[in-house]
Amino acid sequence: MSGLGALLTAIVTPFSASAKAKSGKPALDEEAFVALHQHVIGLGAHGVVACGTTGEASTLDDDEHLRVIELAVQHKPAGSTVVAGVGSNDTWHAVHLTERATELGADALLSVTPYYNRPNRRGIVAHYREVARATDKPILLYNHPGRTGVDLSNDLLAELAQIDGIDGVKQTNDDNLALIDGLVLYTGNDETFGRTLELGGVGGISFASHVAGAAMRRMVDEPEERARIDASLAPLFAALAVAPACTTAKAALVAVGRLASDAQRLPMIEVDDHERAIVRDGLVAAGLLDA
Repeated sequence: MSGLGALLTAIVTPFSASAKAKSGKPALDEEAFVALHQHVIGLGAHGVVACGTTGEASTLDDDEHLRVIELAVQHKPAGSTVVAGVGSNDTWHAVHLTERATELGADALLSVTPYYNRPNRRGIVAHYREVARATDKPILLYNHPGRTGVDLSNDLLAELAQIDGIDGVKQTNDDNLALIDGLVLYTGNDETFGRTLELGGVGGISFASHVAGAAMRRMVDEPEERARIDASLAPLFAALAVAPACTTAKAALVAVGRLASDAQRLPMIEVDDHERAIVRDGLVAAGLLDA
């Protein structure tokens, strides 16, 4: 799974500011997605995670969800990788998405812990056994207790690593950030990207890399400069945390001219003027936007 690359961008899903889907929600902007995919790889990302949290997967219906994965696979730049978000709190829905993303040609799959219903340990293990049976692609577990209500402790991660096909973890609980036998380690928090690399982890699944990918790639390629670059990006990482990641990432992309619209789907909503100013200040501090 380390072959996926050290820097993966948790790519946003662009929506139109005017066009509507049949549901009445803002429509997918497929052209903007393809252009953005090229942009983040051009900055230095080794690949993308499509339809993750930052990709607003929870507001996509299955046809849209699978279309975004299809676009990512069809248009991925040479040498880059695509990880497909396929998690659900319904095991059979997760299995369905896993099967379809596998058929579409994703290089690996990101599977979040079942959320809201908060299964116990035996339920989590049983869930991931079913998901793993549905694919021959490597599976990256996604531990995000702040969103799911359930934490994958390190001893549970070690147990899940015994399931064939489960090869890594995206860890957003910094208290659990550690190497686990049988799993490659990605951080889901930009502020611990450097720390993860120092620990011997593969790298990170990042949303700051939408705009700061060149500097973050240097943290991989130039370890002697890692601490200095990390410190220089700290104001940007803090600024992008002022609102949910999908909203601040889109606001940053609009500010640097890489997206025409930062349209969201409710219940996510665009940043307000105060939050937008904080994002701009973070970009200026990182040297990504003129004052």
